[in-house]
Amino acid sequence: MLKFIMMFLFMIPLFFLNGVFWWMVQFMFFLMTFLFMMSINLSGNIEGLSYMLGYDLLSYGLILLSFWICGLMIMASISIYQYNYYSNLFIFMIIFLMLMLMCAFSSTDMLSFYIFFEGSLIPTLFLILGWGYQPERVQAGIYLLFYTLLASLPLLISLLNFYKVNGTLYFYGFWGDEINNIYVYLSMIIAFLVKMPMFMVHLWLPKAHVEAPISGSMVLAGVLLKLGGYGLMRVFSIMVFCCLKYNFVWIGISLIGGFLMGLVCLRQVDLKSLIAYSSVVHMGMVLGGLMTLNSWGFCGCYLMMIGHGLCSSGLFCLSNIIYERLGSRSLIINSGLMCLMPSMTLWWFLLSSSNMAAPPSLNLLAEISLINSIMSWNWLSMFLIALMSFFGAAYSLFLFSYSQHGMNFSGSFSYMNGYFREYLLLFLHWFPLNVLILRGDYFFNCI
Repeated sequence: MLKFIMMFLFMIPLFFLNGVFWWMVQFMFFLMTFLFMMSINLSGNIEGLSYMLGYDLLSYGLILLSFWICGLMIMASISIYQYNYYSNLFIFMIIFLMLMLMCAFSSTDMLSFYIFFEGSLIPTLFLILGWGYQPERVQAGIYLLFYTLLASLPLLISLLNFYKVNGTLYFYGFWGDEINNIYVYLSMIIAFLVKMPMFMVHLWLPKAHVEAPISGSMVLAGVLLKLGGYGLMRVFSIMVFCCLKYNFVWIGISLIGGFLMGLVCLRQVDLKSLIAYSSVVHMGMVLGGLMTLNSWGFCGCYLMMIGHGLCSSGLFCLSNIIYERLGSRSLIINSGLMCLMPSMTLWWFLLSSSNMAAPPSLNLLAEISLINSIMSWNWLSMFLIALMSFFGAAYSLFLFSYSQHGMNFSGSFSYMNGYFREYLLLFLHWFPLNVLILRGDYFFNCI
């Protein structure tokens, strides 16, 4: 892993090459994605060990997703480069964020994971405060910071206590006393539940998304929410007894919350807000499947984290493309976009259909796995799952039909074409989302 860290550090001098640094950094991100893609051995062992870093199959997919999304973030934020709005500092923030994410996903012990888990907040906060659109971005940044930090302090205390008792915080091959205390159990998982986010502690997410620039929304939806799911998958191995005893609470909250958030999505008039609330619905199903502690749930959780990261990020890109042209995210103003940008309607359809888990997207395989998992836990949950799936399809159809059809109230009836960069950006979200299903066996080997 050190070779990738050194590649990032040696990209810093590129900031002084005015005019070419933006494209060079973007090229380097995609180059590192393909280099990292070639460096895995599917034997299931820990690879790339160097100091406290290394990755297994579970970490590998999420690090790869981080590389991919960060490269696409630079491609989507071209307006910052065109208007020279502190573009050097912006690129530095993305590189710093990528370093934090890569180190978090490749940490081999829980304390270093905690440090990088919290460290990823700093560049995200600067992205929202520095390049956000409205004055309310300060309030959104405070929400993001306080929700996450307050929930994380009990986790730090529990980790230190765990180290005192067992003498190790190593992820792999742990041999120690299993946690059998409800207070330690709660303090170990509450930080990850807030990060996912779980229903009832989700209020920071729509605020952060609405005020964030496109790059902030992409990394929030694409990667940062996955830190919560990844953390839960790691810590569950040391407190199985408590999980079997108390996890029914979180499954109930997730399923009821997913249904209620589906209803909330149908009431939204802001494009970004609707997509943000749809993330809470998807993460509710992920959390429900993960809490059942069976292999279907773990595989479905992993699949949904990868699929949702690509799909949700692509939808945020689409909403930004419209926002750059019309200056509004309101569904009332943005209705009838088929008249304005007919070439974008196909991409709205492809990504909206993937969002509702239509074949052949990765989300379909993920939802089948999660539904199997939750229904094998308790057959009564089928009623809430049916409502979640129905309203998930309903708000995706609402998003597509209301934005593309109907009367155009913006007064813009002239034909607008997209740039090649925008089509490439959307293709690079949609293509892996629908092609990765061909290698579904890899995801089931990860667990």
